[in-house]
Amino acid sequence: MLLSEALEGKRYYSLSRHIEGCIQFAERRESVEKYDNVFAYVCLLRPYWNGEGIPKPDFYSTIYVKVDGD
Repeated sequence: MLLSEALEGKRYYSLSRHIEGCIQFAERRESVEKYDNVFAYVCLLRPYWNGEGIPKPDFYSTIYVKVDGD
C-alpha cells in the first residue's frame, strides 16, 4: 500500500486554522524541501460539519510525514 493511500480517510486537525476534517486525497510533493525520511504530501481535506450554519468548503493543505525504516 502506498503512503498516499494510507493517508486517505484519516482524521486531520489544523492547529493554526482550527479546522478538523477527513483527508479525501493525498499526493506526494517532490518540489518541497524535505529531510531524511520526511516526505511532503498535498492533501485535499473535507471539513467535518456539525449541522450548524453553512458547511465549510474543501481545502488543500501540505502535511509532512516522517517514515521510520532502513
